[in-house]
Amino acid sequence: MKAVVDTNILVSGLLGLYTYPARIVDLIYISRLQCIFDDRIMQEYREVLSRPKFKNVIEDKETTELLNYIAYTGIHVLAGPLARFSNSAPDPNDLPFIETAAAGMADCIITGNKNHFSFFVYNPWNIQILSPNECYKLICQD
Repeated sequence: MKAVVDTNILVSGLLGLYTYPARIVDLIYISRLQCIFDDRIMQEYREVLSRPKFKNVIEDKETTELLNYIAYTGIHVLAGPLARFSNSAPDPNDLPFIETAAAGMADCIITGNKNHFSFFVYNPWNIQILSPNECYKLICQD
């Protein structure tokens, strides 16, 4: 499955073992989930995961390994603006995630804040907005 993974999933996945976000990180590592990203998203991952509040709870090595793995195995796209959605997004910082999902023909966006993406539920690309547990169950129901 190809997905754009919201930053909050990576943070939560690295913070807590035995959680659905941690299972999403596991699915990335075992190649059941392929991340789609652009430069803006990768920059956000790096910036958020390097914040001082995470320094004592997430090892730099874990962050580096995960981001390198995503960069190496994921799909890097050049995503342009989607004007039709720009005015309806409650948080403009979420626009790169939908733009990247559309550019990369993602199956879904995985987020812990589905309500932030409610404006994108009905989209012409049929990209699903999934919580980590919905995604995990969808992938692992086989």
